[in-house]
Amino acid sequence: MSSQSGISFGTAIILLSLGIACFTGAGGGERPVCDIGADYSLTVEDYPETIRRHTEVVRKHPDDALAHYHLGFAEGMTGDRTAEITEYQRAAALGLKNWDLFLNLGLAQLEIGELDAATESLRNAVLLGGNHSESHFDLALAYERRGLLANAEREMQASIQLNPDQPDARDALGVIYAEEGKPLRASAVWQGLVREMPDYEPARTNLSLLGSQSGSQSARVGK
Repeated sequence: MSSQSGISFGTAIILLSLGIACFTGAGGGERPVCDIGADYSLTVEDYPETIRRHTEVVRKHPDDALAHYHLGFAEGMTGDRTAEITEYQRAAALGLKNWDLFLNLGLAQLEIGELDAATESLRNAVLLGGNHSESHFDLALAYERRGLLANAEREMQASIQLNPDQPDARDALGVIYAEEGKPLRASAVWQGLVREMPDYEPARTNLSLLGSQSGSQSARVGK
């Protein structure tokens, strides 16, 4: 991860600010139910039963893209990222074009460090669901982790424009500014968050880190 403002500073802030946004839905496109009993298990968040039932559905109907998506979602909720990604990819290969399919695929890839693949998936999520702030937010995270900071800034700004009531997105934009070597912009973002949300701790911590780094640099210059 590159950082214009110093590796230690950048890393400390990223741990506080740039977590993966969780998306907790598995959409169904034109046909919202692939199997009533299987999808009921998904609705009530009984993921082991969802996996059992959807495994049976895809055994009988291997071309059911939606069933593969729902199976992957349940696998992900139980922590099996490999199975999750495999089922999402099968759903996509079978022609499912839900924006949230690609969002969830990108998030799973991002979590296991497959940054190039995550970026491609999240670009598809933006193309298919560009009016959803989550798509831009998570694509910005992928760009940031790859050190593509101008792209990260653009996507995070797009997310905020779609949904201004996102303190985490605004905080993350401050992080990106700091990494780009734009401390005044970063400080302005965090100061604004502190004014509006005095209890929002990440912005306070990041301001403190920014001040500490600025003070350290001034001390070195003075010497």
